[in-house]
Amino acid sequence: MALQLGGGAGIAAGAILGLILVVIVVAWSVKVVKEYQRIVNFRLGKVQAEKGPGIVMVFPVIDRPVRVDLRERFLQIPHQTCITKDNAPVDIDFIIYFKVINAADSVVQVNNFEGAAMGIATTTLRAVIGDINLDEVLSKREEINALLRTKLDDVTTRWGVKVTNVEIREILPPKNVSDAMILQMSAERSRRAVVTEAEGKKSAAITVAEGDRQSSILRAEGNKQSAILQAEGYAQALSTVFGAAKAIDQKTLTIQYLDTLKALGSSPATKFVLPAEFTQLIQPIKAMIQSAETEAAKGEQS
Repeated sequence: MALQLGGGAGIAAGAILGLILVVIVVAWSVKVVKEYQRIVNFRLGKVQAEKGPGIVMVFPVIDRPVRVDLRERFLQIPHQTCITKDNAPVDIDFIIYFKVINAADSVVQVNNFEGAAMGIATTTLRAVIGDINLDEVLSKREEINALLRTKLDDVTTRWGVKVTNVEIREILPPKNVSDAMILQMSAERSRRAVVTEAEGKKSAAITVAEGDRQSSILRAEGNKQSAILQAEGYAQALSTVFGAAKAIDQKTLTIQYLDTLKALGSSPATKFVLPAEFTQLIQPIKAMIQSAETEAAKGEQS
């Protein structure tokens, strides 16, 4: 009976051990691959097809799965001292953005992509900067980025990696160049201030001149209108006088002459200068007096 119990315990232990082995084999064989990952499986040293995403089955012992991340990543290249075409040393650091486009090549074709990319990036940077003058290095950053990206992508494509972008973060020129740039910037700001002040004075002078011109035009227009109104008033006055003069007869004019003589007689002056035509002015008065005497005589006779 004890033997039977011992045999039953051995069977149970064997079953448990077998179950544990099955769980281990299943856990080793079943791989869950995320959406942004792929598995490159080596079966007895030979590359199988890329697998994933989802559940992937591998065989223990004979398979060696390698996970590859397909997300875009970046690699920081620290400051590198480069010599420009005009023999000026500059320190440049930049960032490389890349992503795996062929998981199998990224595992098989290169041992350490990031290390290899850093070495290629530094040598390519020196080659590119060595063909450009310092002024162009400082002013044509976008063109240098595009050139670096193209050259790096030509190399990394065979590794199954795509360089998506290259961005230069900082360019440090020599100290004497930096000091000269600061002085140039200060001089440029002073020049702009002088130009701005001159433009302001010019605009002010133009505005004042325009105001004076408009004022002169308005003043001349006012004088013109005033002269027109005065002329029209004078013309109306002459027309009125002329109209009134047409209604005056000879007797009325004679009376006016007499009033004028009366005014001259009352004047305190002792000498009078009379024109030669004065005798002609008296003739109407003389004729009027004779006419009045004739009419008076006729009245007495009747």
